[in-house]
Amino acid sequence: MNLNDSFSEKPPIQTKKLFTASEGVTSIRLTEGAILKEHVSKVPALLVCVSGEINFVSDTNEKQTLLQGDFVNILPDVKHLFQANQDSTLLLIK
Repeated sequence: MNLNDSFSEKPPIQTKKLFTASEGVTSIRLTEGAILKEHVSKVPALLVCVSGEINFVSDTNEKQTLLQGDFVNILPDVKHLFQANQDSTLLLIK
């Protein structure tokens, strides 16, 4: 899903709660070709692509390419990895 998909064309100022954080926000930088190896999160997480392009793959057969503004909800205890197709910056919110 993309952040812009959360809003309608009107009104001019809108907010939408996407996630309730319990642990904080982590910035992640991956250079082209880098792979963050398979791992799990013990708590729900929201991964937001700030810039670049990554592939997100989980053991639940979820495969997504994330571009700028795209995000994915990561369920607890689900193995997943991501690989950068370009230099990329991500926000991981837990």
